[in-house]
Amino acid sequence: MRRFGIALLVSVTLAGCVQTRQFADVEFAPPQGDYKLLVMRPDVSVGSVTTGGLVEPRADWTESARAKLLAAIRSQQAGRGGNLRILERRDSFPGIDPDTIAELERLHSAVGSSIALHKYSGAYLPTKRGKGLDYTLGEDAVALGRRTGYDYALFLHAEDSFASTGRVALQVLGIAGCLVGFCAPNIGGAGQFAYASLVDLRTGEVVWFNVLQAGSQIAGIKVGDMRTDAGAAQMVERLLGRMKPGKEVRRRQGAVR
Repeated sequence: MRRFGIALLVSVTLAGCVQTRQFADVEFAPPQGDYKLLVMRPDVSVGSVTTGGLVEPRADWTESARAKLLAAIRSQQAGRGGNLRILERRDSFPGIDPDTIAELERLHSAVGSSIALHKYSGAYLPTKRGKGLDYTLGEDAVALGRRTGYDYALFLHAEDSFASTGRVALQVLGIAGCLVGFCAPNIGGAGQFAYASLVDLRTGEVVWFNVLQAGSQIAGIKVGDMRTDAGAAQMVERLLGRMKPGKEVRRRQGAVR
């Protein structure tokens, strides 16, 4: 029985998994020097996983997480040398209609979801194979760049969830069942899903994209908490900490070495 308990503890420890994966335009080089970066208002959702496994959004958690993420982005980008402006609200850029920002956010939501689906889930599009990133926000993004004078726009989508008391209790009952010879199915716990994309406002092209997935199969074990300073900083670092150049840029860099 003691050996079984140790094995169970190991399985609990290994239940959390974190992974990221980047894609970039083949000619993408991470911005350096005196570039101008516009950070769009993050699209954030935080909720509680009910006993039945549904995620119930929490407005208070969501707003707290968004504020923490914005602070983390500001801190993370401070040492990169660029000229940074964060749109905490859609009406926070003088002279730009909030509806214009909202429309671009909706457009990016559709494009970002498509990238996440077709680049990361295995549902590959034959027309996109071998092209790195081949997605664009089109003239709407170019128009925003022209009107604001900014070179890039950074978009962030983030979802976080936490097991409710009922969900944790249900998992505890399942684990207890294992001790008497009947293991309930693993019902899962908390999870994070996020992606960040960099859009060149001179061309409208999505030039860099990174997805973060983190989850625990054990209810009650956290894989991060973007409602906290440390959790938000961890997510931002995982997404934006090291932008990889595109394939052709890496090839030329390798040739130089």
